[in-house]
Amino acid sequence: MVKRVHVAVAVIVNNEQEVLLSFRAANQHQGNLWEFPGGKVEVGETVQQALTRELLEELAVEVRSAEPLIEISHDYGDKTVLLDVWWSEDFSGEPHANEGQPWKWVPLHTLSDYEFPAANAPILEAINRRVGFVG
Repeated sequence: MVKRVHVAVAVIVNNEQEVLLSFRAANQHQGNLWEFPGGKVEVGETVQQALTRELLEELAVEVRSAEPLIEISHDYGDKTVLLDVWWSEDFSGEPHANEGQPWKWVPLHTLSDYEFPAANAPILEAINRRVGFVG
């Protein structure tokens, strides 16, 4: 049986139109790739609760409000992920790598310069549509 994982994902955008990215460790599923921060939705938890918990745990950032961007189901063969992706420009705190993972702010228009897991392709397309990039 293929493992199914529900993941809350945040596209966090600052006032300079930069988005927050984290780098997955080599030993993680889809390691050595960039990702939008977030994590697993636990049993009994809403997606918004999971986003809040994961971002505080991982990066010491609190999302004050967010709106749905896209929902994606992707089959990696060994695992199926349901990515529940939310857009937020309303957050507090300066990112800090609480779990030691590299992170950085990158200009929205440079996202195509980074390597992401395959499941993230629709997220990048949704971001481009939202901010009006063509290509």
